[in-house]
Amino acid sequence: MKIVVGRVADFLPGQRRVVDVGRRSIGVFRIGDRFYALNNSCPHQGGPLCAGRIAPWVRSDSPGEFSVDAEPALVVCPWHGWEYEIATGQSFLGPGEPPVRGYGTAVEPGRVLSESLEKQTNERVPGPYVVETFDVRIDDDYVVVDTSSRPSRQPSSSI
Repeated sequence: MKIVVGRVADFLPGQRRVVDVGRRSIGVFRIGDRFYALNNSCPHQGGPLCAGRIAPWVRSDSPGEFSVDAEPALVVCPWHGWEYEIATGQSFLGPGEPPVRGYGTAVEPGRVLSESLEKQTNERVPGPYVVETFDVRIDDDYVVVDTSSRPSRQPSSSI
């Protein structure tokens, strides 16, 4: 199932949104020009993972020296501080800890989404009533989460 999250232009870098679809809650993150989607439930105890702070990687080659990456890469569960990589869902608390489920993301032109909706509409059996319709043009790109696919290790979406 594809979930349209919103227009790319309204989704600022570093911003996240949580979308609820049925009983599923999904956090969508924009990191630079890439989009990532994670299940909004921490595998540890079910906390609202995507409401937690985001943090960059901190790297060190020797004691007393470190560097901080420019963009955030981790989300930290607000309940107990468990950290997960936004791009892969990988846990960094300990060996064998379960990852958080990730979902595939894409940036799709509005016209593609419109054609998909039109195809779904054409598969229905028409009723006896007809209403006046108008042509619709969609010019913007939209962020879409595909709950039927898992993300690859490489970021799959960019604008």
